[in-house]
Order: sequence, then structure tokens, then C-alpha cells
Amino acid sequence: MKQCKDLKIVAVEHPNQGYVLLKLTDAEPLPEIRAGQFVEIKVDNSPSTFLRRPISVNFVDEARNELWLLIQIVGEGTRHLARLQAGDSLNVLFPLGNGFTPGAAGERVLLVGGGVGIAPLLQYAKQLRQAGATPYLLLGGRSAGNLLQLDLFRQYGEVYVTTEDGSMGEQGFVTNSSLLNLSPSGESERGSFQRISCCGPKPMMQAVARWAKQHQVRCEVSLENLMACGLGACLCCVEKTVRGNVCVCKEGPVFDIEALTWS
Repeated sequence: MKQCKDLKIVAVEHPNQGYVLLKLTDAEPLPEIRAGQFVEIKVDNSPSTFLRRPISVNFVDEARNELWLLIQIVGEGTRHLARLQAGDSLNVLFPLGNGFTPGAAGERVLLVGGGVGIAPLLQYAKQLRQAGATPYLLLGGRSAGNLLQLDLFRQYGEVYVTTEDGSMGEQGFVTNSSLLNLSPSGESERGSFQRISCCGPKPMMQAVARWAKQHQVRCEVSLENLMACGLGACLCCVEKTVRGNVCVCKEGPVFDIEALTWS
């Protein structure tokens, strides 16, 4: 059920330059939140920030009743969020959108993230592990400084890393990873995957989608269209699909690639 509440900030962390991690809580138990869903944040006291900011749910710590938001600092709105302190409150509309496909016992699922697009994959990896699935994580960034929370990701699955400058892991894009180099039998060096879930820059997701179609692996992607309201009212986030234009915030943000017109 959607809620619009003032949540209390219990911690503000800066995992790397250009990023901030906000940990929020409430006096009441947080609602059920699916991996891949997002929130809309009202940015107060920022004269140039008129619209709410959509942020992916990074992690839900049920034991501490905490909701984590990993944010890349790219403009005035996010710079304002990075200046918040523990004890401040944040008005949040949540949980919004449709998340990733739930995992099933025995499934081998590849999660591919680029840049801040890795954020929703942490919660998804946890939920997959809880369901008895085996997550593999392929995380890419321009450099080592763009790869965050690796120790947390390693708690839920095997982690593979690529960087464009070669400062960590394999050099190149995620699609250059040896994890995706298939043998003639159709298996990677770690075996076959039943599904791929992807979030990050659109060109990266399109490249992963092409790879998935070529190798006949089901693939879903989390789109990052501008979502100002989160309710399908403002029409900022319209995406063309095989059944016509839809609002990403309401019908997504996660879509099976077969529903998109990318190919």
C-alpha cells in the first residue's frame, strides 16, 4: 500500500565521492517493499527543485526497520539531500512501481548493474537468496570509485566487476565480462542462467538485452525515465512498448525486454 510520510533519517553515509546513502526509519513498521520499487522524495528548502525526486530502493533492513536510499549527487536536488543530517526528516511517497520478478528455489539469476544502477540490485540479491535462488552479480562502472557496496553484495552472491579504465576487475563494459563468454554448449564459465535482471544507463541495458535475446535468456530491465509524480499522472516518464505508450512509474519501472521496442 502506498504511503506518504515523513520518515526520520537515522544515518547519512558517504560511501564514495559523489554519492550519499540515506538510512530512513519510521515509528511504525515499514510496508512490504519489493526489490525494484522506488520512492518519490520531496526536497524541501531547495528553491530550484520543484518536483519530487525518484530514487530506487537500495535495501530494506527489516530488523532495524530501515529503508536505504543510495543517491548519486548530480544536481541541486541531490546536493541538498547530501547535506541532510541524522535526525532530519524526509517526506517520502512509497513504495511505488512494479519490481523485479520474485526468485524461485534453484534458479540461477544474473544481476547486471552499471553506475548508480547497482542500487536496486542489493535488495534484489537479498530477496533472491531468501527465496533459494542463486544470484550472480555483474557490476560495472567507469572506475573503481563508481563501484559501491561490494562487501554487501558479496553477502548474497558471487560478484564480478568491470571498469572502463581497468582500475578494478576486468577492463571494459559489463558485456565484455568473461562471465558472458559462452561456450559452444551455451554455458558461461559459471554455467547457464535462467534469467537476467539489469539496471543502469540505457545503452548498457540495451547491450545486455541484445546479448540475452541472442542467447535466448529471459531478461528484464529497470528503466530510469524521468518520473516526477510516481503515479502516472504527469506523463513525464512515457515509454513506447509493443502495446503502446505507457507510464514507466506505473507500469514499470521493471519491464521484460519483450515488452519494449528496443529490438
